[in-house]
Amino acid sequence: MRRELPLAVSFIIGLLVMSEFFLNVKVLQDWSKEIQNWGIIVSAFALGLASVNLLRIHTGNIRTRRENWPFSIALIVALLFMAGLGVAKSANHPTYKFWFDNLFSPCQATVYAMTAFYISSAAYRAFRIRTFEASVLLVSAAILMLGRAPVGELIFSGFPKWADFLVDVVNMSGQRGMMIGAGIGAISGGLRILLGIERGHIGGSSA
Repeated sequence: MRRELPLAVSFIIGLLVMSEFFLNVKVLQDWSKEIQNWGIIVSAFALGLASVNLLRIHTGNIRTRRENWPFSIALIVALLFMAGLGVAKSANHPTYKFWFDNLFSPCQATVYAMTAFYISSAAYRAFRIRTFEASVLLVSAAILMLGRAPVGELIFSGFPKWADFLVDVVNMSGQRGMMIGAGIGAISGGLRILLGIERGHIGGSSA
């Protein structure tokens, strides 16, 4: 019963939400909206549980003096300070927005900017491979960079048009193919959960 009940609940809820999407029925729309609201509440509790688990792990790092434990102190202080400030003053308070805009946003931008170095390193290793695919990648990347940089248009006026073609036609075709494949995979995964074939969400293995 511990497994059959969660499977039945998953099937009924999934069927209701899917039916609301395809059928214009007021009762189904109300039920679907209520289910989605409960999903938001459950997500909020899951976020709180994740925060507690984060505190447990990093307090353990501090207590045992593991490697880089001072960073655990910084994380806990920032977590408790921002959470307390948000609960006490709301997320729209000027103090909360100041710390978010001047501490979190720059750090996030820095982390994303650092990925450029890893991408450059991976591209360099890929370009060194002596294959036809690597040659195509190298030529496409060179055209794209020259088409997006002002110096490229000075060298040859056709580089921007070629770069637009690569982005709007070649790249977009590949992206749409990937999105279609991801959509088919999502539908397949959803059907497996609704039919009880995939049971990982209840602590079991696939049937």
